[in-house]
Amino acid sequence: MPSAANPILLPELRVMLAEGDTAGLREVAEELHPATVAEFTEGLEPTELWRMLDAVPVERQAEIFPYYPMATQVELVKSGDRAHLGGLLEWMAADNRDDLLRELDSDLVEDLLPLVAKAERHDIRMLLSCPEDSAGSLMTTEYASLPADITAGEAISRLRSQAPDSESIYSVYVLDGERQLVGSVSLRDLILAKPTSLISDLMERDVISVRVDDPAEEAVEKLARFDFLAVPVVDDRNRLVGIVTHDDVLDQVRQEATDDAQRIAAISPLGESYLEAGIVSMAWKRGVWLAILFATAALTAMVLSTSPIRHAWLVAFIPLVIASGGNSGNQSATLVITALSTGDARLSDCGRILRREVAMGLVLGTLLAIPGYLLALVYAPTPLQALVIPVTILAVVVLGSLAGSVLPLVFRSLGLDPALMSNPFVSAIVDIVGIVIYTGVSLALLG
Repeated sequence: MPSAANPILLPELRVMLAEGDTAGLREVAEELHPATVAEFTEGLEPTELWRMLDAVPVERQAEIFPYYPMATQVELVKSGDRAHLGGLLEWMAADNRDDLLRELDSDLVEDLLPLVAKAERHDIRMLLSCPEDSAGSLMTTEYASLPADITAGEAISRLRSQAPDSESIYSVYVLDGERQLVGSVSLRDLILAKPTSLISDLMERDVISVRVDDPAEEAVEKLARFDFLAVPVVDDRNRLVGIVTHDDVLDQVRQEATDDAQRIAAISPLGESYLEAGIVSMAWKRGVWLAILFATAALTAMVLSTSPIRHAWLVAFIPLVIASGGNSGNQSATLVITALSTGDARLSDCGRILRREVAMGLVLGTLLAIPGYLLALVYAPTPLQALVIPVTILAVVVLGSLAGSVLPLVFRSLGLDPALMSNPFVSAIVDIVGIVIYTGVSLALLG
């Protein structure tokens, strides 16, 4: 998606608009890729954008429109002529249109729907009825289908007429009289087959599909696992209602990766571009978790203030000890969250995960304890007293690894998002319990 206006072409576009150079505007909008057109015109005002778009046919407008940021699309719809919007919505790809309409007020959507043809209106209502983050919310209704009782030659002829209205024809779905999904056949097999071969003999009957109300991650996982270009979406009666294509999944994966990265940093997902997010909204999504982390840090300070540590040199090592446990815990949490998100690990693997992380904590703790002991020898009065540092580091790193692996599993089992919850709590636990461990080891070795 474009993120900034082009400073070179924008003045020329404004000159064309001022002079009413429709031919020049049409040339720009038709010769360049739709994404490039959207990028170069991003700095124009909504009224200027509409004048630019009006220079080309509505079908070209529908190709350019989805490449604008969603906030720009919404602004254009609100400022556009209602009659003109009906044709634009009809020509837009079903999935792009669905994404746009979900961002509009319900009253505005109801005003726009009567402007759309009845067949398109039915598809729009069906897609909008799908829950957010479901496979149905990702799908498009523009797919190619065939009956099983025709020949390959007839199938090719039918696909020629279906191709302009289909987002993908590389996989063709075979339906029975009730539109139930009974098989699939690739375009390659149709081309290579004898013209007299029946579709029923060419098709694969074991079709991998997802239900319309399945989580979106289910469609993403199947597309990745089976290396599909598209996966069919069926209803509770196994009737084909749409397909999820690889390009829609790429958008979904990118958005999920962005959301997870923000959650891991203790930020509620912005749900929009960083530069487009409102200051108040962003302050709320960041401030809530900063307040939680502040409270846990205050609790750590209270524990530290009551700790009976009387040796000044021990105080200097507190940041090192706590950071070692916190960093190892965040590493473990990130690895477990990633494994759960990609399907590499499940809740049933909790035993293996905990054993691996405890073992890893012992290994990493030992590796950090050795230089920690050497550094402590410089400041500790005796080698025996210096043992406080490596022993504590070993214990805190094991604790951090264990907490980092347990918390994502606990939150996932409770139906909460482990990416949003785990790392802040890992830091809090390691900070508080780490001080207690440090104090306990100091008392045990120093008396």
